[in-house]
Amino acid sequence: MSHVVTHPAPPFTAMGGALRIHVVPDATDNLCWIAECTKTGACAVVDGPTAGPVLAYAEEHGLELGAVFNTHTHGDHIGVNLDLRRGGLLDGMRVVGPAKVAEAVPGLTEAVGEGDTVKLGAVAGRVMQTEGHIDGHVSYVFGDVLFCGDTLFTAGCGYLFDGPPAKMFDSLMRLAELAGDTRVCCAHEYTEDNLRFAWTVEPSNEALAARIRDVWAIRAEGRSAVPSTIAEERATNPFLRPGSPELMKNVQQATGRPVSDPEKVFAATRALKDSKRYRRLELDLPV
Repeated sequence: MSHVVTHPAPPFTAMGGALRIHVVPDATDNLCWIAECTKTGACAVVDGPTAGPVLAYAEEHGLELGAVFNTHTHGDHIGVNLDLRRGGLLDGMRVVGPAKVAEAVPGLTEAVGEGDTVKLGAVAGRVMQTEGHIDGHVSYVFGDVLFCGDTLFTAGCGYLFDGPPAKMFDSLMRLAELAGDTRVCCAHEYTEDNLRFAWTVEPSNEALAARIRDVWAIRAEGRSAVPSTIAEERATNPFLRPGSPELMKNVQQATGRPVSDPEKVFAATRALKDSKRYRRLELDLPV
């Protein structure tokens, strides 16, 4: 099966030009990110199901991968480690990953957790513990770019495999506090499906309507709607908007359960999306 992104975006710069960010599609919807220090040339790949596409991209663009940053230990995120090991390439590489599940990160050389500093060449980022999707999950923040794995998605969030909802809610609320221009480099292109669900719970949101129109045009051309920005997520992502009266009302009606506490609104919204009922609805999308 071909990847959902047929025309990957060109690299973009972050941290005032100190970082260059490359995206490499893999499998069917995974997005692997290569962060390149523009001063030293140091490069790290963030997650990935396999190594082949990343290595091919690096060779084509003259990049030398020296590190792997893992956000969590699902197979489509540490698969790149295993592939590099099979090819005899992981030994000698720096592998940064979550300390709470250190034993499950292949080749781990640097275990990190909440508040730790992580360096790449001449730049430094910080680690945020962003659990809820899976225990141990971390995210990496380098200035105005966020590598958030499967915690925050464009217009959505990850499944709560380990949970509980309170843990994921806390993770998302802390990510929502990042600067509005922070680019959200999540690990999958799920934007259209997430926006379909968002429209069922907040159809009067004008920012959401505008985003749907933009994303449908982007995806029709085979391009990716990732990265977004934190500001865009705060305005349109239902999992960052538990205080929206319209969202609250529609979630209550759909679930038949009165909810008002923000954490419980989030949990009910996540459960509603998990039901996948929105996929069976005829939606009047603003496209």
